[in-house]
Amino acid sequence: MRMHQITPFVPCTDLGSQIAFYSNVLGFDVGFRADNYAFLRRDDVALRLVEVDPDVDLHHPERQGSFYIDVRDIDALYAELEPELRSLPKDRVRAPFDQHYGQREFHVLDEDCTLIFFGEAVAR
Repeated sequence: MRMHQITPFVPCTDLGSQIAFYSNVLGFDVGFRADNYAFLRRDDVALRLVEVDPDVDLHHPERQGSFYIDVRDIDALYAELEPELRSLPKDRVRAPFDQHYGQREFHVLDEDCTLIFFGEAVAR
């Protein structure tokens, strides 16, 4: 027996705008949608959007979430997403760069300030 995937729950204050962001900007497909919930997938990665009360401040540092997506060929993925990423405010995207711990990453903030890390191991 082994575990093979983790699927984060990502809170959001506007389900429709988050679905549009993950679909249009990051290329996820909607597998299921209900009133306050959506399941999205791209390749072997999935996430679950859960709409919370709009009065919840998801931009507050104590509520900010994040998750890490391991990828293959990070520069090609960034090149694919770049046209849509350019439409976001500059402070929501950090272009690919090498980390001291052996990962090449780029970062994107979603509509409610959840930080998405995309990363790939690089040869040292």
